[in-house]
Amino acid sequence: MRILLVASAFNSLTQRVHAELRERGHRLGVELALGNDLLRARVAQFEPDLILAPMLTTAIPEDIWTAHTVLIVHPGPKGDRGPSSLDWAIHEDAPEWGVTVLQAVAEMDAGPIWASEPFPVRTCGKSELYRNEVADAAVRAVLLAVERFESGDFTPEPLDYDREDVRGQLRPYHAQEFRRIDWAADSTETVLRKLRAADSQPGVLDELFGKRYFLHGGHREDELRGAPGTLIATRDGAVCRATTDGAVWLPQLRPARTPGGPVVFKRPATDVLGPDLLAGVPEVPVSPTAAATRDTWSELRYREENGVGYLEFAFASGAMSTDQCRRLLAAYRQACERPVDVLVLGPARDFFSNGIHLNVIEAADDAAEESWRNITAMDDLVEAILTTTDKVVISALAGNAAAGGVMLALAADEVWCRESAILNPHYRLMGLYGSEYWTYTLPKRVGQDTADRLTRETLPVGARAAGAIGLVDRVVSGSPAEFWASVRGAAEELAAAPELTERLVQKKQRRAEDEANKPLSAYRAEELAQMRQNFFGADEPYHQLRRNFVHKVCPQATPAHLLA
Repeated sequence: MRILLVASAFNSLTQRVHAELRERGHRLGVELALGNDLLRARVAQFEPDLILAPMLTTAIPEDIWTAHTVLIVHPGPKGDRGPSSLDWAIHEDAPEWGVTVLQAVAEMDAGPIWASEPFPVRTCGKSELYRNEVADAAVRAVLLAVERFESGDFTPEPLDYDREDVRGQLRPYHAQEFRRIDWAADSTETVLRKLRAADSQPGVLDELFGKRYFLHGGHREDELRGAPGTLIATRDGAVCRATTDGAVWLPQLRPARTPGGPVVFKRPATDVLGPDLLAGVPEVPVSPTAAATRDTWSELRYREENGVGYLEFAFASGAMSTDQCRRLLAAYRQACERPVDVLVLGPARDFFSNGIHLNVIEAADDAAEESWRNITAMDDLVEAILTTTDKVVISALAGNAAAGGVMLALAADEVWCRESAILNPHYRLMGLYGSEYWTYTLPKRVGQDTADRLTRETLPVGARAAGAIGLVDRVVSGSPAEFWASVRGAAEELAAAPELTERLVQKKQRRAEDEANKPLSAYRAEELAQMRQNFFGADEPYHQLRRNFVHKVCPQATPAHLLA
């Protein structure tokens, strides 16, 4: 069928739906919801059999939904209505929620129901829940709804609140009045629920040192204590704030914008507050090994089980600053000193990596110089993985990866990927040539022609499609927990395999042959020469594209690479 995806942004769920439907042979178009006249023109040009909205924050014009079947993906169970469905689910500690695909009508979220799928509400932030359990349920519901539409003989179910299975309700916008934290009264659990429900957006509006900030992210602290509301520690860019019965870590802050003031954006909390305000607040480090045994915030964790080392890293939104790259490199080098032959890299649930940290770069005094520091730190990390010859290194992608984050994964000997992960192996949309040794690893895996196509088309690649072209080695279905159970089993089997010693000998030989053919330093020099031009050259698009991304500037029209 010809299916037009209409979305407020080409976000992770829209990309996932795009990849799933494309794999099933549907002809897809994408139109961003940038204005009714633009949408009307696109509909007339594309002539869709079906219009599907995976993530939409505005209404579809009546003349479109009366002439075409328009299906809306709503992140709530049957009967749920309103713009803050997931916020309320987390705020109210709901054990289960749902995704409903319903037909567009005059009243928002009140149309006939084409499909509905439940999902468990895990204890995590809203955005992490959205990219995992919500996305999995949404894909199941979308595929069922599309199948039912294609059959031509399905009658959607009218919304009827008298039905026993319709448990949702119309809910108001989850405004700051519902999110406000009372540090003198709220328990740690209450504080964490409020933070998780606000997670990526809009954050929880609060006050620190007499100034207003939005708090983003929230993690429990198991040992540190202090007077409720006070900052009691810092760690790797985050701040720890005491509650009535414990403490929570706040990784990111966003200053509240003043009338007429500059646009502000999320950054590591200590960067936002600065050393003067934090004078006297101690830095309390934790090693990756210690963090793995505690209930505290850490971007890095390391543990060993049955002859396998696991180095977990979890960076907000998958972005990796210069400092984060250097900390991960130090942890990687420590892991390489351990007496294990198999080393698994990757976070427990969410993004693997999205490459350099554009927000930190945007806030730097010299964005070009910080871009250069960041990319060279990424290259140092990737080089360390590429030159590890005494271990089998596995990248385990439980979640999405993009740009340099994909190339970071490809530095490993094998890439194991959860079936629901989406990969974007390209840099072009940020005006960059790219580095992280991609000119060595990507063609080596998929061939030069496919590497050229992936970087030129700049479209998302689903895990199954990535497996088919050799971009990843193993695709595992199921939830993040099921994915990691499979990874652990396979890694431990590999560690115990008699042929592992010979495999490591062959790995060392191949690295030596590749180095003799063309040194890694040559790939790095060629890539960085291009990147230096991107960062420091006149009339390069990178800096404007980065600003647009960080400040969430809407495009004037749907980007050309999304047009069918």
